[in-house]
Amino acid sequence: MNFWEKLDAAARRNRSLVCAGLDPAFSKLPECVKGAGKPFFEFNRQIVDATCDWVCCYKPQAAFYAGDGREDELKMTIDYIHERAPEVPVILDVKRGDIGSTAAEYAREAFEQYHADAVTVNPYMGIDAVKPFLDYGEKGVIILCRTSNPSSRDLQDLESNGRPLYEHVAMLVRDKWNYNHNAGLVVGATYPDELQKLRQLCPELPFLVPGVGAQGGDVEKVVKFGCFPNGNGVVINSSRGIIFAGKGEDFAAAAGAAAEKLRDQINSFRSR
Repeated sequence: MNFWEKLDAAARRNRSLVCAGLDPAFSKLPECVKGAGKPFFEFNRQIVDATCDWVCCYKPQAAFYAGDGREDELKMTIDYIHERAPEVPVILDVKRGDIGSTAAEYAREAFEQYHADAVTVNPYMGIDAVKPFLDYGEKGVIILCRTSNPSSRDLQDLESNGRPLYEHVAMLVRDKWNYNHNAGLVVGATYPDELQKLRQLCPELPFLVPGVGAQGGDVEKVVKFGCFPNGNGVVINSSRGIIFAGKGEDFAAAAGAAAEKLRDQINSFRSR
């Protein structure tokens, strides 16, 4: 079972398109876990326990761990997800992009050290930067295309041969890079018109969609413009809106309630 098949099975099992972003920051952790020997892991463990029935995947952002010297807690978190909810895949959000020999080591790190089911990658350096990841055929490779941050327009909107750069990226993935049928695109919820265009351009590629919740993306438009006709085809990420839904000792229960609420909101639009 490759990544996209595992993701689809989890989505059907939990009736969910929700991806929970596990992006802890020590200053934001509830006081009840700050004193733990491994506070990031303890926080994540309780979040996973509370949300695993409401999500289709998890997405830890590696920088939140590396910046605090807590890479061991990132690995512990991924290992715990595989143990606690083995049917729920893990996307390691690293946005790697480098020359082939370096990319090969990054791919080995993600898939063989951290045992992630998928990664995010940056296509700016072309196929050299992406191929080492794509060659792991059972793993998912989610390629930055139209990102949710405001300054993405500085580069992604630049035109070449009458098309913006992000459309060229999408067509490369669609026509050349998806040789193992394990590629997808990152498409931000904050740009619904572009999301619609990309779905028309790439009717069979799955999308990871960040930007709902704290960034203000419209869930209804994501479902309307991004989903396949069968109601699947997108994974909708929420990080802060889920993991920091509560600040007290009941933080995990609050996260579970937030994940369930988002799942039900998404499903209300999928059923229309």
